[in-house]
Amino acid sequence: MTADLSPLWISLKTAGLATVVTFFAGIAAAYWMLGYRGRWKAIIEGIFVSPLILPPTVVGFLLLLLFGRNGALGQLMTQFNFTVIFTWYAAVITATVVAFPLMYKTALGAFEQVDSTLLQVAQTLGASRRRIFWRVLLPLSVPGILAGTILAFARALGEFGATLMLAGNIPGQTQTIPMAIYFAVEAGAMNEAWLWVIVIMTISLSGIIAVNLWQTHYERTLKGTSFGMVEAHEPVNGRGRRTASPPIVPLAKPHFSQSNRGLLVEIEKQVATFTLNTAFTAQQETLGLLGGSGSGKSMTLRCIAGVETPTRGRIILNGQPLFDSEQQINIPSHQRKVSLVFQNYALFPHMTVAQNIAFGLQPVPKRMRSQQVNQQLALLQLQGLGDRYPHQLSGGQQQRVALARALATEPEVLLLDEPFSALDTYLRAQVERQLVETLSTYPGVTLFVTHNLEEAYRVCEKLMVMSGGRAIAFDTKHRIFEHPHTVRVAQLTGCKNVSRATATGANAIAALDWGVTLQVVEATPNDLSDVGIRAHQITIMPNPDSSLTNTFPCWLAATSETPHRMTLFLKLNAAPQGSQDYHVQAEIFKEKWQAIKDHPFPWFVRFDPLRLMLLV
Repeated sequence: MTADLSPLWISLKTAGLATVVTFFAGIAAAYWMLGYRGRWKAIIEGIFVSPLILPPTVVGFLLLLLFGRNGALGQLMTQFNFTVIFTWYAAVITATVVAFPLMYKTALGAFEQVDSTLLQVAQTLGASRRRIFWRVLLPLSVPGILAGTILAFARALGEFGATLMLAGNIPGQTQTIPMAIYFAVEAGAMNEAWLWVIVIMTISLSGIIAVNLWQTHYERTLKGTSFGMVEAHEPVNGRGRRTASPPIVPLAKPHFSQSNRGLLVEIEKQVATFTLNTAFTAQQETLGLLGGSGSGKSMTLRCIAGVETPTRGRIILNGQPLFDSEQQINIPSHQRKVSLVFQNYALFPHMTVAQNIAFGLQPVPKRMRSQQVNQQLALLQLQGLGDRYPHQLSGGQQQRVALARALATEPEVLLLDEPFSALDTYLRAQVERQLVETLSTYPGVTLFVTHNLEEAYRVCEKLMVMSGGRAIAFDTKHRIFEHPHTVRVAQLTGCKNVSRATATGANAIAALDWGVTLQVVEATPNDLSDVGIRAHQITIMPNPDSSLTNTFPCWLAATSETPHRMTLFLKLNAAPQGSQDYHVQAEIFKEKWQAIKDHPFPWFVRFDPLRLMLLV
């Protein structure tokens, strides 16, 4: 007697169609929920996943109410002389409903695993949401989506309870493999039941194993374990004690005509830990945003790029408003002509170097696109690397690819968010020189975010010092470092020696924490609160010089050593009682240290009046 294979074909047909519907519906729902921030999100999420947690009989009962003769859809279909109850269409519907949550949750998880900076950088490169979805989000989510598809198919293939209630058990029409197993066991035909169990387990497990093997290979390829990695270091280019919050000096509100070229920023934004409130202008120059972590530097860049929206204010670029809360203008990120380079570079891992650089050149004809890519490769010394993937590059090469990609779109503003933070000391020096050379010919505005004051000094022409979401200083780098004006600015620019101070005469102040009186040359401000001097500007002498002012005996409390310098912790006018008993820090080269270290105490320090900073 020939075995009846109809349950196999019915199961494959219904599960296959259900998987196709679930695939598109699940991805669409997941993508929508990825960006949805409405008040009903929890409720919608609960509805989407409910078939996963409800008993199958409950799901079948609800579907029967919906598609039955008295149901809303059932009555509608009756008008067209059509019904799905007890047909194979009903089996497809139940399989789709119970498999949907698996596809939806897996796809949503895959989307959420994609680094959000990749999507944001794609926006700044001029890509629309649709293009970002097809070129970035979906390709990087393929492993998760494929796993979700197989799981959805396996769930659809094994559906029993809801299918029995809505489609029934009609041999040759609606009897799927799970039903064949159930009724074979009920009839005592254990051999037939075992046959179908083996069939359904083989189909389901084969799909899952195949996907797992493919995912392992895919991840190994994407991460570079199957490629030869280059050396981490590149060849050298031949060309080459107070914690109280200080007063904030209000900055003059920037005057800016919309007909002028340049960038105007006047924005406020409420974030979790502070309120960003900053205003500044920048012309064709490199402006450094210097400050500690959480001071608002990166958020300022993100607002300019359009990946974050300010609460209020305006951003104007070359006379064109990018954002204006009063006029309700908020130009999408991909239309702003603003490029943002993230700390982690945010290179698309599934694209080659050339494809990364060309990503923002989609409107350009193909031949010109290739020329521009080659031009950027040459400009950033990346020749011969166009066919490599990001994981095959060193850190310095990745940074230059990110810069080349940002410059390829010819942006009017280039935003660099701590671009050297992921590099070691050797690469940092090499890439920094390359960046300075590149920016020297860049015709637009550059904003360079960093918390490294030496880096800011070398790269930038002007500095804006930020603290607590506000700009507390804005000037040329020389004036910022030489005349910081406030304690907070002095500290953020590396001043390690600050003492409370009061005026004692026309040109004299008392440094209260140091226990000395100092002669000064600049006018003492009426609201003087502190005096400071940078560690490398303190002079140390083994013997006194009576001709020099502000010279005091000192004793060594402790030392700290770097490869080239010594930091000396010194107490003035008396011997220290321990390593923490000191007044000031002085930095000297090791040659100087070798010359004085064996001299008996006391030594002598001098505070040059020209180097003293009077702070408010």
